[in-house]
Amino acid sequence: MRSTRTPAPGRGRRTVLAAAGLVAALALTATACGGSTDSASDKPDATSSQAAAEGSGSGKIPADLAGKLKEHGIDVDRWKDGGWKDWDKDKWLGDAKDFVNPVIEGLWKPERMQSAEEADKTVTTKDASAGQGVSDPDPAPVRAQAEKTPYHRNAAPVGKVFFDSPDGPAVCSGTVVKDVNHPGKSNLVWTAGHCVHAGGNGGWYRNIMFVPAYNDLGKSEAVSNANPTEAAPYGNWWANWASTSNQWIQGGSASGGDGAAYDYAVLHVKPEQGAKSLEETVGAALDVDFSAPSAAEAAKMGAWGYPAAPPYNGEKMFKCIDVPGRFSLDPSLPTMYRIGCDMTGGSSGGGWFRVLNGKSVLVSNTSIGPSDNTWLAGPQLGRDAEALYQNMSKPYGGK
Repeated sequence: MRSTRTPAPGRGRRTVLAAAGLVAALALTATACGGSTDSASDKPDATSSQAAAEGSGSGKIPADLAGKLKEHGIDVDRWKDGGWKDWDKDKWLGDAKDFVNPVIEGLWKPERMQSAEEADKTVTTKDASAGQGVSDPDPAPVRAQAEKTPYHRNAAPVGKVFFDSPDGPAVCSGTVVKDVNHPGKSNLVWTAGHCVHAGGNGGWYRNIMFVPAYNDLGKSEAVSNANPTEAAPYGNWWANWASTSNQWIQGGSASGGDGAAYDYAVLHVKPEQGAKSLEETVGAALDVDFSAPSAAEAAKMGAWGYPAAPPYNGEKMFKCIDVPGRFSLDPSLPTMYRIGCDMTGGSSGGGWFRVLNGKSVLVSNTSIGPSDNTWLAGPQLGRDAEALYQNMSKPYGGK
């Protein structure tokens, strides 16, 4: 389930995930940063992966990427002029090493963002019943709560992941996460595997791009009519590297499949315009918890995202907070987390957070849910997830 110019970072208050008092409820709160005081003017102005475009502002594609496209029989100029729309399933670039994502500046305009449809990932009753005896009882539904606006103040690390699939523009959710090997200068975004790769029967999606704090003021009307700094307050960030698990690439399916428990991905992004890192620009990023705590250990979890299927429209950020239980599609597969939540497609890839040592950390991401939209499930992030993260951070994080 659940798939202009870059402004300089505001100087003043920034957003982080934090605990609401000493209880295990999650909340997004603002904390002072940068030395200035809160004011009305405090706002933004204005595995295995392969390199994609650098120097996008000049429209140039590096020689190594141009060579890689040529290797796959792709003409660079034709690709940027619309050749990426040719989805020949026999030539779909699906292997981990095949990721290419050259920047096409100006492609993701606000009106095109709004046309993107949810990347749906829904399990059937049959799928869900396969893990009986391992899964806990279905959780009670939880109604998603709208996040406070402006998002750049209350939930800056959360945003939307846009991409093109054979069916057209699509959308998921994602989170800015810290890069332990490049402190304070992270360019990493956490999302779901099915938001970047189609799984066992497909390949890499195209034109993958991240917009933190999308639709900053939470306007319900057409974002295409909004000021560009409202639609994308921190600009557009293209994935120039991407990694998802081999389990997802080989076993992921339209209902999760054998890859569901490994349905996570990490993007390394570059600004469509600008030079500063994503973390410096947004002013916030979240640690990732790879300890894979049991559902019983984790207490409450919160899921954030941009649900896009009815009754939602993808324009506003929502969150669900609940006590997690265990969920499995098959006893032979790792257990996933599950919480009650009525968020729909489009919330896929959105971060799940828990309180650890007094602060909130990313512990999972939205992967699958039932057709009646009563709950969400996400993978546990253990050694495999940490290895994927490190493989992205060490070679590519500082680029």
